[in-house]
This record gives sequence, C-alpha cells and structure tokens, in this order.
Amino acid sequence: MAQYLLSVHAASSDDTPREPMTPDQMQAMMEPMIALEADMETTGTFVFSGRLADPDAATVVRSGDGDPVMTDGPYAEAKEHIAGFYIIEADDLDAALAWAGKVVACVHAPIEVRPFMATGKVADQMPGG
Repeated sequence: MAQYLLSVHAASSDDTPREPMTPDQMQAMMEPMIALEADMETTGTFVFSGRLADPDAATVVRSGDGDPVMTDGPYAEAKEHIAGFYIIEADDLDAALAWAGKVVACVHAPIEVRPFMATGKVADQMPGG
C-alpha cells in the first residue's frame, strides 16, 4: 500500500466577517466527516489528519547569512490555501482518488491528491541507506 496526502483547499477569507455557525449547523457539517473518518479507520485507510490555522497565523523560516530568519504570514500570497489534510493508505491512485471524492462530498472544497515518495526519511532514500 502507498500513502497519499489529501490536502483540503479553501478560499482565503476576505475582510467580510462570517456569522458563526449555530450548533445545529456545526453538527450537520461534522456528522458526515465523523462517519467518513470512521469508515477510513475501519478499512485501514486512515493514517492521520489535521486542520490548519488560517494562513495569517503562519511563520516562515528562511536561511539568512547562516542564521534562520523568521517572518510573519504565509509563504506565498494566494487566493486559496491548505485548510487541512488527510494522510491515507491506499492500494493505488484510483483508490486514493475515490477517498478524495468522499472527502469532497463532506467538505465541499477542492482536494489535491499527491502520493508520498517511497519513504519519509532522507537517509532511507540515499544509496546504501
């Protein structure tokens, strides 16, 4: 099985404040996601997921004269940002895309599907590693 990143993209919010969701609206939004994650766990697909803070909460770390330089804000100004993600295990890309379709049905936002490279450790990718 291979691992895939399903990244959830959201449009950057404008300056118009949104009304907070009512408890009923929040429950209606969360119920399908809870069911989907339970399905992922039952089938052995679920590895990890997370929701990210808005891009304005980001800190960018760059190299500067040998020392790290930190700046506030997102790395790139964009109309969309990654709002959250799932890491899943799937037999192949088609299976990962099927799961992404289920996530789209819950979150109503675009999902980017990307396979992970062979291993997560750089040392394991080196010859003789």
